[in-house]
Amino acid sequence: MAQHTALVVGARGVIGGNLITHLEGLGWDVIGLSRRGGTHRGSVRHLAVDLLDRDATIHQLQGLSEVTHLFYAAYQDRPSWAELVEPNLAMLTNVVDAVEPVAPGLEHISLMQGYKVYGAHLGPFATPAKESDPPHMPPEFNVDQQQLLERRQVGAAWSWSALRPSVVAGIGLGNPMNLAMVIAVYASMSKELGIPLRFPGKPGAYTSLIEMTDADLLAKATVWAATTEHARNEAFNITNGDLFRWSSMWPKIAAFFDLDVAPPLEMSLAEVMADKEALWNAMVERHGLAPTSYAEVSSWAFGDFVFAWDYDVIADTSKSRRAGFHEYVDTEAMFLRIFQDLREQRLIP
Repeated sequence: MAQHTALVVGARGVIGGNLITHLEGLGWDVIGLSRRGGTHRGSVRHLAVDLLDRDATIHQLQGLSEVTHLFYAAYQDRPSWAELVEPNLAMLTNVVDAVEPVAPGLEHISLMQGYKVYGAHLGPFATPAKESDPPHMPPEFNVDQQQLLERRQVGAAWSWSALRPSVVAGIGLGNPMNLAMVIAVYASMSKELGIPLRFPGKPGAYTSLIEMTDADLLAKATVWAATTEHARNEAFNITNGDLFRWSSMWPKIAAFFDLDVAPPLEMSLAEVMADKEALWNAMVERHGLAPTSYAEVSSWAFGDFVFAWDYDVIADTSKSRRAGFHEYVDTEAMFLRIFQDLREQRLIP
């Protein structure tokens, strides 16, 4: 079998980092692309590129003739939904414009999306969401990105796929969308302060149905979709396969940290945790943790975003199962494994 070479765009995020590890284990050659770059190891090398700089992107990627698979998981945040469209569409366009002409063996472009396609961020939406559901009123950069690939693929030798995970859980510092780190640091600080663990979201969010997507499972699904003939040019919801309510999961999380659970109390984590940098620095020193800045370890605004969903956030994954992807992860076990890994890496006490 010919050697695969993957270009992973967004290599420093939770999704991209776990995908690189999975590809490395499969024996692929990997090129990681991010603004900050990274440390080369084995078959993995890194490039630092500002994807919003079109000329720099084309120049930096002009030598990547060996790329066979492009995995796109980059994201630029902006204050409003409308403002997200221009930068995120531009980055994908710049990467495809740079790679497609120089990589004659390009087989597949994989796009990472999410439930924003279904309007999950706007309010209660039709659940379980299906890939065939009608679109909502724009703006929506996820849809624009997919439409870009659909147009570019016509007449091309390569195919595309779009993966739609729920909230992705894994280990990754400095990532704005990392709920596992939010919970782990919030619980660790609660213990340090000698207070019980309270669910900080909306009351309805505590009892609504939700699901997660393990970052390792997502990596497997991403490669599966990119290398399976009958998954070509399709979108797939990818989740752990089980549903839960925070009302039942929260006590189990508290038990891991040896904390009592108190009744939920709605609060903005972005506000109440804003003054906790000195506490975090003291915890790092007291517990001998890996030196990690407070800005890197916390994603409070994302925690507020997820904990505000006072409606069911679930999707139908039968399409991926019908196509042959049958991986499953128990979400409770996933959370506890991630927390234990964080402890072993000395990222939390």
